[in-house]
Amino acid sequence: MSHDPPPQRSTDPPPGALPSQRAGEPPPPEHPEDRPLTRAARRRNQAVAMIVLVTVWVLLWGTLSWANVLGGLVVGLVVLTVFPLPPVTFAGRVHPVPLLRFALRFLRDLVVASVQIAALALRFGHPPLGAIIAVPLRIRSDLNLTLTAEALSLVPGSLIVEVDRDAGVLYVHVLGVRDRAEVERFRTGVLELEARLIAAIGSAQEQRLIREHTPSALEGSSR
Repeated sequence: MSHDPPPQRSTDPPPGALPSQRAGEPPPPEHPEDRPLTRAARRRNQAVAMIVLVTVWVLLWGTLSWANVLGGLVVGLVVLTVFPLPPVTFAGRVHPVPLLRFALRFLRDLVVASVQIAALALRFGHPPLGAIIAVPLRIRSDLNLTLTAEALSLVPGSLIVEVDRDAGVLYVHVLGVRDRAEVERFRTGVLELEARLIAAIGSAQEQRLIREHTPSALEGSSR
């Protein structure tokens, strides 16, 4: 009588897990956006969406007047009623000093990337290589995905081509990537950008998640 050997337990992380989460470990804390919204939170989100829609309407007309503001309120009310938007929650608060650091580093990245793209354009006989790089973010909220994607798209040489909202993955087209080391360097830069963004406007829980799920290579580069 033969006995099958006992199955081997896999040490790979389960699908959808963060890189530092292994099988058998407790899942990370619940994200704020996974919780049901209270009535006050829904009203706050609707008010923020209305303000944004009215602002865009006034900017499109190019004139600040009562007629344009009232028209924007009507249009915003129709949009939110007929085409309800998915809730984008803001569970954190604005931290002035980290926000200033984020802004200064973002301006620096703009200048450096512009110089690099100009250098690539002036190189003859060597067409720049590009790659589409998947970057899984640690905070999978819609707000973090949106802000990180916008910040990356504003920097010359990188462009968001797709966003996997469920998995929290950004797919970024990058110019000037020549080898695997530069791919990993770009991923590290995106994670650093996410960390600075969460430090500027993230909640205490999101900042704790960033610290708990920071790769060792990223910790070494930030020292």
